[in-house]
Amino acid sequence: MAYSEENEVFSIQTFDLTKRFTKKKHKGILGFLRKERKKEKQKNEPSDITVALDHVNMKIRSGELFGLLGPNGAGKTTLVKCLSTILIPDKGTAVVNGFDIRKQTSMVRASLGLVIGGERTLYWKLTARDNLMYFASLYKMPRKQAKERVEELLETMQLSDRADERLEDYSTGMRQKIAIARALLHDPPVLLLDEPTLGLDPTFSRQIRNQIKELSEKHGKTILVATHYMDEADQLCNRVAIINDGKVVAVDNPNKLKSMVKETELVEIVCYGPPQDIEKHLKSLCADVDIVTLIHGDESKGNPSKIKIIGVNAEECVSTVIDWLRRKNVRISSLNIGVPTLEDVFIKLTGAKLTEGGGQ
Repeated sequence: MAYSEENEVFSIQTFDLTKRFTKKKHKGILGFLRKERKKEKQKNEPSDITVALDHVNMKIRSGELFGLLGPNGAGKTTLVKCLSTILIPDKGTAVVNGFDIRKQTSMVRASLGLVIGGERTLYWKLTARDNLMYFASLYKMPRKQAKERVEELLETMQLSDRADERLEDYSTGMRQKIAIARALLHDPPVLLLDEPTLGLDPTFSRQIRNQIKELSEKHGKTILVATHYMDEADQLCNRVAIINDGKVVAVDNPNKLKSMVKETELVEIVCYGPPQDIEKHLKSLCADVDIVTLIHGDESKGNPSKIKIIGVNAEECVSTVIDWLRRKNVRISSLNIGVPTLEDVFIKLTGAKLTEGGGQ
């Protein structure tokens, strides 16, 4: 039931989708909380308002693997929750599989599979098979059909041999596989996946990504993947929307997005012990370049920091930067000249880093 527009078929489209959250300021301790709330209402004091989504307009083609890339707090989860009817937008609407999220909520829910914080939607004291059978019953699937579907999904997720173990004995990656299997039980045409590989080790992350790609390429699912991992968006998605502070600032395929900074030079300096205010100093040293940014690594665990210099004249200022770093006793591990990434595009468009932010 996806719909057509100018010879293209879309499974998801948003129209000025806007969502705000209100945070009231309360005074007093627990014993007086109710009284204080009442006082605040009477005073009609203005509340703190956070705009999580700001007039978002977006189209996702049928069968497309679409990425929503942004830092924590950018509005990714809020958008997924609005599309799945968990949250009601304050303004605007969206159409999912031909159904309006405001007027046809039950049809929208029947059309999609949802994974948000995967393992929290499962019952750890039940086995994997029992979890899936339980959720199949909620979809009112006939028992014979449900058993066949559950076995098929367990095989797809490569968990058939451990299907009768409790989820509390599963790893985080295995539980995430069951969460995705749960979303696929009723064979929905649309999948909404919010940070599907968050917290997974590289092996499980690769497995999950491969399964997501297969669902798109072999089974024709329309998939929205919300992520703050640039590599995930780059490797998986046909197109990517970059979102920051609730606004979509760019939409295109990864290669075209990267071409926005393609004709510039990228110099990456891997180092240990950079000063906290390094970006300010480097920008004064490299006045002719577009971007100078520091990505902090967890050096206590042996992960170095990275200094990125992007611009037409990036290479010309390298020797000046190296001399300055040495005077500041920064230990330089390596220097690379490479191709700009989606994160570099994000920094150029927003001035922020994908690792920044926290909230919605």
